[in-house]
Amino acid sequence: MSEKSSEERYHYTPSKEPEALSVNPMFARKGEESVPKYKLPDNSMLPETAYQIVHDEIGLDGNARLNLATFVTTWMEPEATRLYMETVDKNMIDKDEYPQTAAIEQRCVNILADLWHSPDARSTIGASTTGSSEACMLGGLALKRRWQNSRCAQKKSADKPNIVFSSAVQVVWEKFANYWDVEPRYVSITPDKPYLSPEGVLKAVDENTIGVVPILGNTYTGLNDPVADIAKALDGLQKKTGLDVPIHVDAASGGFIAPFLNPDLVWDFKLPRVYSINASGHKYGLVYPGLGWVVWKDKSVLPEDLIFKVSYLGGDMPTFTLNFSRPGAQVLLQYYNFLRLGREGYYKVQKESQNVAHFISKEIKDMGMFELFTDGTDIPVLAWKLKEGYTKKWNLYHLSDKVRERGWQIPAYPLPPSMQDTTIMRIVVRNGMSMDLAHLLIDDIKRAVEYLDNLKGPMPTEVTHIRFHH
Repeated sequence: MSEKSSEERYHYTPSKEPEALSVNPMFARKGEESVPKYKLPDNSMLPETAYQIVHDEIGLDGNARLNLATFVTTWMEPEATRLYMETVDKNMIDKDEYPQTAAIEQRCVNILADLWHSPDARSTIGASTTGSSEACMLGGLALKRRWQNSRCAQKKSADKPNIVFSSAVQVVWEKFANYWDVEPRYVSITPDKPYLSPEGVLKAVDENTIGVVPILGNTYTGLNDPVADIAKALDGLQKKTGLDVPIHVDAASGGFIAPFLNPDLVWDFKLPRVYSINASGHKYGLVYPGLGWVVWKDKSVLPEDLIFKVSYLGGDMPTFTLNFSRPGAQVLLQYYNFLRLGREGYYKVQKESQNVAHFISKEIKDMGMFELFTDGTDIPVLAWKLKEGYTKKWNLYHLSDKVRERGWQIPAYPLPPSMQDTTIMRIVVRNGMSMDLAHLLIDDIKRAVEYLDNLKGPMPTEVTHIRFHH
């Protein structure tokens, strides 16, 4: 019997999606047996019924605690959850209506400025945002406006700005360059330098460069860019040419890690060339999403024409944000964490995450078929690839799919352009990923590898699709 041609083989075709949602008879009143899915129902329903419909459908989502792809906080203490529910109605922009929330936001900015060694921590300016993406946009916008103002003052053209970062940059910086008409200049990572190299930076910058953006904990592998070395290279460039290029550090993850686990690392406002820093409160700041922070070294480096004044306690408060109405609860949760944990608590939490990352890294390496890229030392993130020539039966996409059967979400994806032929897997260890869970994870990975190794034939290549985006 001849094998079926590719045209005759079975191809999955999604079933036609119903236009209405069926309602469980135990919850439905008369006339509520179904409700339209894509348009507003004509009638209202009981709150219990609406709750049950949504509750049942989101049961198809993955288990957030087993999501090892995300950097975002998935667990907080019951007291924090209670505080969240008590303050969920607060609008961060209404500073006159919620003056104490506004005051607490400013305290958080002061705390972060001090943590990152601002020379003027009590009076510098910063802002809470909906996440690091908005914070990056604000940092980049300030760089561009400062550059434009300087060029205009020198009576030079200001119509061709560029910004420099590595090819492993998070997609928000590509968006920034696109949305604000700035030329992105990528310094390609390489196997021997998988980070933003000072040499690459010097080749990319010129008089039209608004700034350089090193990353403290990139999303691909968790590696830190060498901020101090980049600053030193730019210092040398200024001495030779007079060209003064500022740095914005995208510390979305590392900004809440380095101060506690690597306090001797020089990356922040200790470097005069670092003008601004962003970090994610909802990542290793340990707060539910979404919350980001951006802080400037001092007021002099944030152009005055970007700042708006809002009414606050009969006076004016300076603000610089893109969003208007947004939740205030997460800001209060950040302050809760600052009070609850302090330096000692943040160290213990982050150190435990790092210990778990180191354990998983060692176990992955000892299995023999994997090669580590990172082991969780910079931030509690580890990444690995399959050793060249180990097997032709399966790849990391297959392994990712196999461990998902047990609920673990571990992404497999290619590295950035210039290294896109290399596929890696990555695990983000967050607060709540205990050593006990780590042992269970390793057992599941070993079982998955054993299953794949014992296949009589290779897995289909159609599985190797990309489902992870930075």
